[in-house]
This record gives sequence, C-alpha cells and structure tokens, in this order.
Amino acid sequence: MYYKTRRLLGNIIRYTILALFLLGVILPLYWMIITSFKTNPEIINAHRLTYWPEIFTLENYISLFKMFSYGNMLKNSVIVSVSTGICVTLLSILGGYALARYTFRGKGAIVIFFLVTQMIPGILVIIPLYVILSALSLIDTHLGLFIFYLIANLPFCAITMRSFFERIPYTMEEAAIVDGCTRMQSIIFIVIPSMFPGIVAVFVFAFIGAWNELIAGTILVNTPGMWTIPIGLKSLIGKYNVQWGVLMAGAVLALLPTALMFASMQKFVVEGLTAGAVKE
Repeated sequence: MYYKTRRLLGNIIRYTILALFLLGVILPLYWMIITSFKTNPEIINAHRLTYWPEIFTLENYISLFKMFSYGNMLKNSVIVSVSTGICVTLLSILGGYALARYTFRGKGAIVIFFLVTQMIPGILVIIPLYVILSALSLIDTHLGLFIFYLIANLPFCAITMRSFFERIPYTMEEAAIVDGCTRMQSIIFIVIPSMFPGIVAVFVFAFIGAWNELIAGTILVNTPGMWTIPIGLKSLIGKYNVQWGVLMAGAVLALLPTALMFASMQKFVVEGLTAGAVKE
C-alpha cells in the first residue's frame, strides 16, 4: 500500500510539472494567435483584457502584406534559409565523412576547433565579418547573409554528421567496393540512404538557424527590399509605439513554415538527433 501511494504521488507530481510546462509553451502561442485577429483598439485597451477577439478581423494580415511587403520578406527568408540548409547539409556530409573515415594530421585539432566555435557568441564575429563583406561589396545582399549563416551553422553540423557516419559500419562500403562500386558510389547509394534521418536533422537545424536569425541580419542588411522576416518584424517596433496586431500576424505566419516542417519531419528529426548523439 505504501509503494502504491508513493508511486501515485510521484505520477501526480510528474504530470503536474509536465502540464505546467506545456501551459507555459502553449499560452504564449495562443495569445500571439488571438492577438493577430483583434482590432487595434481592443489590443491597446489597458482597462479590459479579452481572452478571445470581440471582433474577429483579418485587417492585421491584410496590412502586413499591403503596407509592409511581407511577401517580399517571405521570399528573402526562403531564398536565404533554403540555400543555407542545402549547402550546409552538403558540406557537412563531405566534412563529416572525412572526419569519420580518414586519418590525417591535424584531424583532432580541427574537431576541437569546431567544438570551440560553438562556445563563441556569434555577435563577436559580426563586426570583423562586416568589414570583410563590405570590402567585397556583399552588404545588403543575400550572398552576404548566406555566408554568415554558412559559417555559423557548418561547424556544429559537420560534427553532428561525423557522428552519423561513425555509426555506419565501414564494412558496408567495403562490400559495395568489392561489388564494383567506386568510393563515391558507395557513399551516395549505400551510406547516405542509411543515414537519411541524420541528413534531415542537419538540414532542419541549418534552415531554422537561418530562418530565425535577427542580429546578424539587422547589421548586414539595411535596405528594406532585402529584409528577411525577423528584420521586417523588428521594424514594427517603433520608438514610441508598437503595432502589436500586425506584429503578431507576422509572427504567426513566420511560425507556420517551421511548424509544418517539424510536423512533417518530426520522426526523422528526432531519430536523427538521437542517433547522432550516441556513438556505437
């Protein structure tokens, strides 16, 4: 009886903590969504708090596209994020394979260097990189943002990809080579399909890192026509007022691509990150 009571009490405490954590995650999302459908007078009314829109309106979403060129910001974000995700994934496959399969001088130093870069705040390299990109006339360009996001995400992704390669027995490649495949063919047709979840996880990590980034974009991009979504939404926060309705509408639309991506690739992302964390 004592053990049953103890187990029941433990379950109650566990589920209560999980429920509070879930509430802390869902409540801000709920408030963001309902605020995007409220009128501006209802949002700024300090004397009455409403938990559901009194007047359901789409004016915030309409203003977002008509007055603030959200479609152009969306296009810029897609171009930069997708190109970053693809290039980081391809380079991580090549770098991860080299670090996992080959033995060469300086290999350990490279791995340590990649790990150390994860301890350095990205803000520290923005100013030197700004000077370099300015000298190359890459400020206010998609290429300049792409270079920064590539540098920021590649070390971690290469280390992660190395873990995936180390989990795959080298005998699989040897068997393919014996059957007549070249080394490149064995990698493309044998190894890479076996680590598809890891590739998806790396792509999602790089894509999200570029999609949500704000500080570097604010510094490297000044022209409104080149703004990505985070930079454009930041512009809605003025010195004396904040356009909360439009800002929440933009945040909801910015959340949708990543939410859909995680919903469709959740299985592969979880499997890939779990596999990459353990070396067999």
